[in-house]
Amino acid sequence: MNTFVLLVLVSVIGVWALFAALALFLRQICMTLEDIGGPSTRFYHPQNFLAKIRLGVRAIEKETAALGPAVTRLNGGLTAVRDGLKAIDRNLAGVIDGASKQKGV
Repeated sequence: MNTFVLLVLVSVIGVWALFAALALFLRQICMTLEDIGGPSTRFYHPQNFLAKIRLGVRAIEKETAALGPAVTRLNGGLTAVRDGLKAIDRNLAGVIDGASKQKGV
């Protein structure tokens, strides 16, 4: 047998082994995804767990959509409160400083 023919046969066997391993691993991945996703009933009564999770997440997104503008308004109000408290802090610091200077008189 020629060396070239032998190399071709080994290459063909290697390619077939690679495709067989790929097919086996893809099948295992599909089985794992079916375990996670639930039974795949495509034409009647869908019971896919991932689809149910997607619908639940979508419902939460719809229900909480109004929170965005409200939080923006709340942030504006809290920023004003923070600025007011900083002004009060400066005023109290001045009062304490003035009181401590009078203490020695």
